[in-house]
Amino acid sequence: MPDTEHPYMQVAERIRRRILDGVLGEGEKLPAQRELAKSEGVSVATLGKALDQLQVEGYITTSRKGTFVANAPEVAPSSYDRITRVLRTGSVLAEGESMIVTTAELIKPPQYVAELFDLDEGDQVVRRQWHTGKGQQRTGLYVTWYPAHFAASVPELLSTSRQSSPGILLKIQQATGRRITSGRDDIHGRDADAREASFLGLRIGAPILAGAHRLWDDEGVIEYGEWCLPSRLAVGYEYSFEAAPEAP
Repeated sequence: MPDTEHPYMQVAERIRRRILDGVLGEGEKLPAQRELAKSEGVSVATLGKALDQLQVEGYITTSRKGTFVANAPEVAPSSYDRITRVLRTGSVLAEGESMIVTTAELIKPPQYVAELFDLDEGDQVVRRQWHTGKGQQRTGLYVTWYPAHFAASVPELLSTSRQSSPGILLKIQQATGRRITSGRDDIHGRDADAREASFLGLRIGAPILAGAHRLWDDEGVIEYGEWCLPSRLAVGYEYSFEAAPEAP
């Protein structure tokens, strides 16, 4: 995620990442503002603006007793957050989050997936289905697709092992020499089908937030993913306009 112009937004982003990564746990008390401002290298006023932003987003709460990470924050990491987390920490999961892979297979893909990977008739892809949870709550259901030849360099792609799965994307980059340079997310709201409702612990037809992401480099798509989240969760993004040309 790009740096923003305002220092308070940069501070908010650093604290937000610590919350999303589980470094700051639910209900945990943040240091006093002067202490936190000193550790972040900013003024108390700048820190105050950062905390105001995080409170508006639902990440923290404040009271006379201090500032705390919200209990069961109604936020979920974006695709960007998860991807940069695995490249940064070696795991797609936040602290305290679990992952279960239910399917890891080589299959002939649907036509739209074959077109995304620019495959010939009869070519296969790796398909992995997995879900995440925290405590007793299910937090997401995912299906990710990869070029079939990646499995020769990364055998874990065809494994449902809990040990290797959280770092698959990092292993792909290390083993193939490919590097993600760009990505795109598409998100929409809809009703859960039977499979999605079963994995997320919802009733069939319950509202969910569904999305798809593509990650690529100059050689083509490295990962394509489809995912859905319970409607109680929200996903936030930051962006800059540095590359946007000024109007004449």
